[in-house]
Amino acid sequence: MVAPVSISVAALVRDGLVLLVHRHPSRRWYPDCWDLVGGHVESGELPHEAVGRECLEELGVRVHDPKPIPMAVSDPTLDVHAFVVTRWDGEPVNAEPEEHDDLRWFRPSDLANLKLAHSGSLPSLLNAFRIATG
Repeated sequence: MVAPVSISVAALVRDGLVLLVHRHPSRRWYPDCWDLVGGHVESGELPHEAVGRECLEELGVRVHDPKPIPMAVSDPTLDVHAFVVTRWDGEPVNAEPEEHDDLRWFRPSDLANLKLAHSGSLPSLLNAFRIATG
C-alpha cells in the first residue's frame, strides 16, 4: 500500500470572507473546482512551513501564525494538514495561473453552492471560518 501524499492547505480569512482558488480545468487532480490554496509538503518540510511556502508561491503573500485546524477529506490518498490564517503581508494575487484560473473571496453562506475539490470538507471549512472570526 502506498503512503498518503502529505498536503498543506490554508484558509485565508479577512473581513468575514474566506479566500478560495479555482483549480484550472486542465489540472490532473481535482480540475475545475474551488479549493483552499496549498500543495505538497516537501521532504524535510513541516506542514506549517509548507503552507507558508505555498501561500508565497501561489498568492504572493507571506503568512503569519498559521493555526492548525481539523479538515475532513474523504480521499484516502491524501494526508491533509489544514490551517487558518488571519494575518499576512501583501495582497493575494493569482501568482500561479497554470494551477488556478481564478481566486475569489466568499462569504460562508456561498460555499455550499460551489463545486469544491472536497465537498466533505465544507463543515471543516465553516468551522475554520468560525475559529478565525471568533
